[in-house]
Amino acid sequence: LNHSGHSNMQGVRNQIAKFGKIINAIETSDGAGVRLKRSLGTNALPILDPFLMLDEFGSEEGADYIAGFPNHPHRGFETVTYMLNGKMQHKDNKGNEGVIETGGVQWMTAGKGVIHSEMPLQKEGLMRGFQLW
Repeated sequence: LNHSGHSNMQGVRNQIAKFGKIINAIETSDGAGVRLKRSLGTNALPILDPFLMLDEFGSEEGADYIAGFPNHPHRGFETVTYMLNGKMQHKDNKGNEGVIETGGVQWMTAGKGVIHSEMPLQKEGLMRGFQLW
């Protein structure tokens, strides 16, 4: 509402940005074969790669995610993981660990030399989430 108590939606409508291009996510796999869709970090947006990636993972089929993301190095960056459905365990070689469940979020700062894994804590059923990294 503006200072006179009226909605100023017309002004908001005039300020909506227009998209120049819509880029579809690509189907790929990562980790030990986890199927996912990558919308940032593809050749379609080379200006962002490899500094920003956005992955969506999700399936009701355990075979699509059960292998998880075994030990892999991180080189000093941050990840944000949001679990829409399911349960995933995070561990690193410094003794840190945690579990992300349905509706949970993890913000991880991984220093150079950290060895990290993300493994499902379920063998079947829906697992779905997003990771920005």
